[in-house]
Amino acid sequence: MTGGATLDIPSLPNLRDLGGHRTADGRIVRTGLVYRSDQPSPMTAEDVERLATLGLRTVFDLRGADEAADRPDQLPEGVERVPLDVLADMSRTGPVLLGQLLESVALANEVLGDGKVDRHFDGAYRGFVTFASARRAYRELFLGLSDPARLPALFHCLTGKDRTGWAAAALLALLDVPHEVIVSDYLRSNEFTLPRYSTAIDAFVAAGGDRSIPQAVFGVKAQYLEKAFDEVAKRHGTIEAYFEQGLGIDRQGQERLREILLAGA
Repeated sequence: MTGGATLDIPSLPNLRDLGGHRTADGRIVRTGLVYRSDQPSPMTAEDVERLATLGLRTVFDLRGADEAADRPDQLPEGVERVPLDVLADMSRTGPVLLGQLLESVALANEVLGDGKVDRHFDGAYRGFVTFASARRAYRELFLGLSDPARLPALFHCLTGKDRTGWAAAALLALLDVPHEVIVSDYLRSNEFTLPRYSTAIDAFVAAGGDRSIPQAVFGVKAQYLEKAFDEVAKRHGTIEAYFEQGLGIDRQGQERLREILLAGA
């Protein structure tokens, strides 16, 4: 079985079912319960109707208040939206703020050129593990996903690749999906986000910008995700200890997630 199936909703190119992945012990992550996505805005009326067919009860919004105000979620009627600002404590180091620099090619080249953009993202991904706002947000997200009354659920940020990417990776790791599968699933965001922003990337390059900058801002690299996992290993040792010590979700709470989200012996 192939995990991470995409859904045919053009307004949400990075919308994927988190289920379908096989764990190391042969179980399968259940489909139709948890979805990951880019922001559901703007959406056509037809795509909102398509989204409604998922039967969502809860949408966890990992964006900040300014982002959400700029592009409010367009959700089917009756879906609860839960705001969880991952980057609240990350000041200007967060990946969402890097996009603003693309408005000035000269400034972007100065601040983010020559590999500096990678250092920004490396630090941001470590911050997903260490910053208090990230720990609070991910705690509430995973506790929400362990409540059957709130499922099916969807979580998203802006492009569905960084804040959402770490949430998906951490959860799949807890469920014991093999690491190489998690990284491969994470990198699939490039299939959906880079084409969407190809015009902006080309315009930035045509104006004298370093192509590596928008490719990093709008895409993902395995090294970013590995920085988050490295921070987990350094601070906590295991993904289970990260959930317990970093997020305050004890072994019983972790097992509840496994019971709800895994199928098979």
